[in-house]
Amino acid sequence: MDGTDSTGGTAPMGHLERALHMARALVLADLAAREVAEADVVSMVEESVAQRRWWVEQWPEGASFLSGLVAQDVQDALLERYGRWPLCPVCGSGDPHALEVEPELGPDPHWVCHKAGVKVAAIGGLGGAAGGTRSS
Repeated sequence: MDGTDSTGGTAPMGHLERALHMARALVLADLAAREVAEADVVSMVEESVAQRRWWVEQWPEGASFLSGLVAQDVQDALLERYGRWPLCPVCGSGDPHALEVEPELGPDPHWVCHKAGVKVAAIGGLGGAAGGTRSS
């Protein structure tokens, strides 16, 4: 199937495809906000989305978890190749440390600094992140 309907227009995107595209866009926004969206890093996002496509096809109820999972996948891949990402913008002293995705498996994932106990930004929102809000 080529993505066009019988009238020659584009077929509507399914719920799972929308969720995958949204997860990809949100993680790319965070990478761009931290100026690390180089070609090899974007390839990490693409690889994660391809792997998560199979996962969400097996468990469609997990579609709302995709952005957090893709963010974690990319964070893990970056750690193996380059080091911690994204670095915490909240803690001004001490050793640099990475933000973590919370919840690890759940809807509405955020970047969180566990040292300071604050939510820094929603996945996709690192461009506007500064101080964060207290995590509950």
